Amino acid sequence: MNERAPRPYADAPTLPEGDAIEVRSLVQGDWIEIEIGPGRGIFIHERATSAPEAGLIGLEIRRKWAAIVDGRLAAKGLAPRARVFAEDALHALSRLRPDGSVKRVFLLFPDPWWKKRHTKRLVMGDVFLEQIARLLEPGGELFIETDVEERASQYEAQVLGCDAFAPSGDAPGFARMLENPYGARTNREKRAITDGLPVHRMRFSRR
Repeated sequence: MNERAPRPYADAPTLPEGDAIEVRSLVQGDWIEIEIGPGRGIFIHERATSAPEAGLIGLEIRRKWAAIVDGRLAAKGLAPRARVFAEDALHALSRLRPDGSVKRVFLLFPDPWWKKRHTKRLVMGDVFLEQIARLLEPGGELFIETDVEERASQYEAQVLGCDAFAPSGDAPGFARMLENPYGARTNREKRAITDGLPVHRMRFSRR
């Protein structure tokens, strides 16, 4: 009898088992930042350089890229403070502890689905925001980028509709920002800048 072929990237790193995972058991750092959907990992690599004091956790639903990016971080000696796990953020965030333990969350160019039937797959939603609010320390940041104005307006309205967040952009009372202040960019952001396309940036703080 032929044995079933192993699942591709079956060895992709995942979070430890259990319903309560201490974030500081995953990475080292003076503070903790989480990137939702790091994809090919350009941002998390650059962020590890621009913020060497930070402990960085990436949650990537695609096992292939979680395995590849986590391996690349390890090869550069960054594994003690920068990891990527093959996890669905909507489920993984609820397992992270303790409350108020994360300084910053990045949601960069999410939701590449445009048809109405894919609406249920969107990351942004009440459960996502509740978990981000729970994990962020007081004054902690949620930073969002997209190159689609319609989505930017949607995200902005959703976050501002959550009492836990306040706008923290360039001007008092506004969430929008002209520049990315974090010393790291995704491939998508770099392409948009090269092509002269607008990038919509928003920052919110935990009340």
